[in-house]
Amino acid sequence: MKEDTIKNKGKNKMIFTMIVLTILAFAICLMFKPLFGNLKFGLDLQGGFEVLYEVESIDGSRMTSEKMNSTYKTLSKRIDSLGVSEPEIILEGNNRIRVKLAGVENEDEARKQLSTVATLSFRDTKDNLLMSSDVLKSGGAKLTSDSAGRPAVLLSVKNKDKFYAVTNRVKDYEENAIVIWLDYEDGVTSYVNEKNNCGTSGSNCLSAATVSQGFASDVIIQGNFTEEEASNLVDLINSGSLPSKLKEVSSKTVAASFGDATLNKTLLAGIIGIIIIMLILIYSYHLSGFVFSIAMLLYTFLVFFIFWLVGGVLTLPGIAALVLGIGMAVDANIITYSRIKEELYQGRSLEVAFHKGAKESASSILDSNLTTLLVAVIMFVFGESSVKGFSTMLMITIFVTIFSMVFITRIILRSLIKTGYFNDKTNLFIHVKKEDIPNLKKGEKIKVVPFSKINFLGYTKLFVTLSVLILMVGGIFFIKERGFNLGVDFKSGSDISLVTSKKLSSDELEKDIKSLSLDKENIALNEDGADILVRDVFAKEKVEEVKGYFIDKYDAKVDIGVVSNVVKKELIKNAILSVLLAAFGIVIYISLRFKFSYALSGVLALFHDVFVIFAVFAIFRFEVSSMFIAAILAIIGYSINDTIVLFDRIRENINKTDKKKLDKEKLYELVNSSIRETFTRTIYTSLTTLIPVISLIVLGSHEIINFNIAMLIGLFAGTYSSIFIATLFFLFVEKRALDKPEKKKKVYKDEMNEKMIKGINC
Repeated sequence: MKEDTIKNKGKNKMIFTMIVLTILAFAICLMFKPLFGNLKFGLDLQGGFEVLYEVESIDGSRMTSEKMNSTYKTLSKRIDSLGVSEPEIILEGNNRIRVKLAGVENEDEARKQLSTVATLSFRDTKDNLLMSSDVLKSGGAKLTSDSAGRPAVLLSVKNKDKFYAVTNRVKDYEENAIVIWLDYEDGVTSYVNEKNNCGTSGSNCLSAATVSQGFASDVIIQGNFTEEEASNLVDLINSGSLPSKLKEVSSKTVAASFGDATLNKTLLAGIIGIIIIMLILIYSYHLSGFVFSIAMLLYTFLVFFIFWLVGGVLTLPGIAALVLGIGMAVDANIITYSRIKEELYQGRSLEVAFHKGAKESASSILDSNLTTLLVAVIMFVFGESSVKGFSTMLMITIFVTIFSMVFITRIILRSLIKTGYFNDKTNLFIHVKKEDIPNLKKGEKIKVVPFSKINFLGYTKLFVTLSVLILMVGGIFFIKERGFNLGVDFKSGSDISLVTSKKLSSDELEKDIKSLSLDKENIALNEDGADILVRDVFAKEKVEEVKGYFIDKYDAKVDIGVVSNVVKKELIKNAILSVLLAAFGIVIYISLRFKFSYALSGVLALFHDVFVIFAVFAIFRFEVSSMFIAAILAIIGYSINDTIVLFDRIRENINKTDKKKLDKEKLYELVNSSIRETFTRTIYTSLTTLIPVISLIVLGSHEIINFNIAMLIGLFAGTYSSIFIATLFFLFVEKRALDKPEKKKKVYKDEMNEKMIKGINC
């Protein structure tokens, strides 16, 4: 009777927990809509204009951080006048500014408004010009305080004679005030209209100061300023008194309709991918898979929520990073679930199996996520705009994975186990049949040993041969085609993507090429006849002509990218540096956490994956762009994740072995055994990462198709290289170490001659 009561209590607790989980899942789903409504979307998802400027001083002096900030303030002021919501102005390096204006349809107007040299002028209240900025010292405005201690602005006057003459004259005017303007437009702006707004945000009228006497020295502009307002005024005056030249080095234009279509396709592909993953995990792990699905909803919501909190702008690369993050999130759970199942197969109770499985999987999860975080940080530091967005999202997914997929999931599973309801229902809980769990008290032996009959290392030669063939064929195509099919990012020029409402035939396109006087080799038409890619080094006028022609004739949606030679060189340098630094960082980390033989083997396997991707791209002439480099770095982070999980198991099994009995045969079998133990996890993780990637390739936008193709190739290469290539290198290094005789400890002469001490040893 008492036993039945306990079971009923456990059942009631379980039902209550499941109801709470279901309500939580429903609540999370409801919160997605308002969250998405508040997210900022990038140009590639809503259309707009992006331009990268190289900033130079007009007087030829070196650009300092103060001058860059002044230019930043001026651009912010100019963007306000364009009426753009949520603009992005990003300082890049010492002399570059990237401006992103989502929703801008007339890029020519925006370009003109942004790049016009800033002009500071002093006028009377009737808008007559009194002085220009040449009366001030370069960068001569400084923050100070008036006699009452209130914030004020000090102007350092260079031409004091002129300044005195003007102020001495203005003091006798009926309206004795000097109005300071930034970018005054004759016939458009006036003091009469701006009088009430002067000095406020959004007004080109910076200040209107009353003049009671002539000044022959520096002057203070005072008023009811807050410290922030006075500081902003200093920046604005300095930006006017020291104008900068803005040289356009790259740009991108995306039509709004183009962006909307991209967003809808990408979201659909992502949703389908996540649903398929959930179904697979529920099928494979039953109730634990259901718990994972709820954690997946929480994970996705938290990633977007944190991204919104930090003011992130969601782009296609960001969504691609989320897809990769999902794979890593799945991996964190599968590692734990696989460990729990192993413990159950060894005869442990469900509670003990959960405790040991969670504990044993912790180091693998931590190491794999930290190495990926290392790669993400390197991408953020050295990547350009889209790669930075990718790395930001990737870093967020790593932290959210640890919280939701490790911490929250384990709390839920622990609470379900403590109900006692699943003690004899392990099949329902985690898909382990009760009859497969040996009763150790009755002397039963282990019944289930997954893949016990497969000699994985026996297939090493097959996969090595496959890799060698791919690399050789890739090398032949690379030489034959004289390099890779470089995108506009890496060879500079213009890249115009057009999606037409009407399908074109090759003959029609031939006529268009002749009409536009274009080189036929630089134009590609997709198989469906609706996507056209025009690539060449065009002048701005030619870009506009090509764009206008296809819009007028075919009602085309347009995406334009322009990259200068300067940016190209920097992208190539940063791409190489990023890959090398990522590899070096991983070597250091694994050497510290494991030992050098693991680090060397892991990095050699990573370079194998990278070269395989390059080879396939050379064979099929896929485009190599900056997002391709992001894919390479993502695969480095993901593949080392796979390898570390396997290496962690190898290390664990070696530590359980008597080192004196460890010979080549024992090491070979030990590595084989480690592969068997982690193989299920490897396949599930790779499969659940491949699903959203394939979904994005089939259903998603063509803008990131090459990124996803690189990810697809890298996932295949990374999966088999972790199992067969990394272990091959590891065995080679470790076997050589076993061949070396142990170093004999040096024995010094005075240690050999034992001292004879009377009464002790003589």
